[in-house]
Amino acid sequence: MDKTKELETRKISELLWIYALPAVVSQVISSIYNIADRVFIGQGVSALAIAGLGITMPIMNIIHAFGSLVGAGSAARMSIVLGQKDERWAEKILGNSMLLTFLFGALFLSAGYAFMDSILSMFGATPDTIAYAREYLLIVLPGMFLTTLTFNLTGLIRASGYPRKSMFILVGGAVLNMVLDPLFIFVFDWGIAGAAWATTISMASSAVVAVSHFIDRKSFIRFKSHCWAPKLYIFRNIILIGMSPFLMNVAASAVVAFQNSQLIRFGGDMAVATIGVVNTFASLLIMVMIGICQGMQPIAGYNYGAGHSERLKGVYVLAMKSNVLVGGVAALLGMIIPGAICRLFSSDAQLLEMSRPAMRYLTVMMPLIGFTITNSNFFQSIDKPWIAIVTSISRQVLFLLPMIYIIPAIIVRLGGDGLTGLWASCTISDVMGAMLAFALMMTQRKVFRS
Repeated sequence: MDKTKELETRKISELLWIYALPAVVSQVISSIYNIADRVFIGQGVSALAIAGLGITMPIMNIIHAFGSLVGAGSAARMSIVLGQKDERWAEKILGNSMLLTFLFGALFLSAGYAFMDSILSMFGATPDTIAYAREYLLIVLPGMFLTTLTFNLTGLIRASGYPRKSMFILVGGAVLNMVLDPLFIFVFDWGIAGAAWATTISMASSAVVAVSHFIDRKSFIRFKSHCWAPKLYIFRNIILIGMSPFLMNVAASAVVAFQNSQLIRFGGDMAVATIGVVNTFASLLIMVMIGICQGMQPIAGYNYGAGHSERLKGVYVLAMKSNVLVGGVAALLGMIIPGAICRLFSSDAQLLEMSRPAMRYLTVMMPLIGFTITNSNFFQSIDKPWIAIVTSISRQVLFLLPMIYIIPAIIVRLGGDGLTGLWASCTISDVMGAMLAFALMMTQRKVFRS
């Protein structure tokens, strides 16, 4: 049965709730298990282990970027063609997205194992942290491939009309990870390797369930023989639409390499651990925003494909209001109780002292981040890839990268602390990124009238 027909008939507020709530739950639970990794590692191993884990984050973000390239692009494209009532094309998108996932997976696994130490050093590993980072990454690389496979398929499950099933698959993997983490770290005493094994095993379980959905004959869109034929035009469409989250993740990872070198320069390994703690908290709220955008995506894509401009405008406005509100809550928490949040991750006195001001600087502009994220995801959903790309990477590449050198230099010249300048550069970049996102959005108002 076609599970997507309600996307053009049901009330927009009800639809966004139906699609966004499971996506938000999935993102939050996934973020919580990432936080759990850091909490268990911080409490069960050491603060340096958190820093080592922080070194691996940009590498894992690059791997996730390839997953986003395929997953976001194929889900957005599937929603549009389902709005055009072309089920056979949707099945071809499913099969070709799987082919791309396995191709990219083979590439990053080979590169990761072949050049691991060089990559870790490039991203700021020191003699004190590289052993932790290497031990974690050796085990977790296959798990990252399974993660990209799972995220790709759950996005397609959501796009084809099964938002709750998508949620249960992701939440099940996250819960399993949170059960295995303390068992492997504290009971088996496997250290940081225990966290890596927990991630790999849980993602393998989720991937199996996600694949089984598209084998089930009851599924609206499923694997058929014709869907496995490689189609270059489908590859191109998937990659072009998915390029926005891909470049955003790659840019973020590249900037982290430069940012970590500046953090070590002005604050040492503890500064790297600090931004890892702050970003972990911020990512929890950003995951809520992304969940809302994932709920918006099939509604926007389907109605764009079907030509319902009023419904398109309705879901955009509602998603925007929701994400700005979430950003406001994040900013309020970060400003009022930064110390309490940081103590969740570590009791190290130096880390706590350094984290309080960083938390305030990095969360105060979260409402603007919500605005920017919504715009980027919306234009990606309606096949406007270049607008989405510029919106998504502007904060990292155009603004943050130069600011992490300019602002600390100015602060130091004025007699201040260079580390404070690094925190401030993030705040300034958030403002400038939102301003550019607004300007680009104003150039595309016609999509709501056509």
